[in-house]
Amino acid sequence: MRSFAVSVAVGTSALAVVLTATTATRVQAQANPAASPEYYTHTVKPILLANCYRCHAGMNHRGALVLDSKKGILHGGKDGAVLIPGDPANSMLIKLIRHEGPADDPMPMPPKGKLSDADIAAVTAWVKAGAPMPDDQ
Repeated sequence: MRSFAVSVAVGTSALAVVLTATTATRVQAQANPAASPEYYTHTVKPILLANCYRCHAGMNHRGALVLDSKKGILHGGKDGAVLIPGDPANSMLIKLIRHEGPADDPMPMPPKGKLSDADIAAVTAWVKAGAPMPDDQ
């Protein structure tokens, strides 16, 4: 009888931990929408598609940078990592889209004009939240 009671107690504790962790993740995503992979899909990816894919996606990989896949974004380009999840201040991607990067190379992106403040804020919030992306991206 005692072993059954201990098993139930341990099982209940494990269930409580799992439920607490799941609830905490949901609360975090609700408190900060940028902390969810869906934010990337619905907010960040369209910004990259409209402004970056012409040179950094598909067959085009200027600077050896590929922005149309999770692997490519996390890998970076010929100048190294462009993204440091959780650290927008040190992420080259953020510096470049703010037009605050090195004056010589890599040049500010996109080169024909700066993104809107709202787009820059959306990408920055995503990076600050850890740059979550769906695995299939």
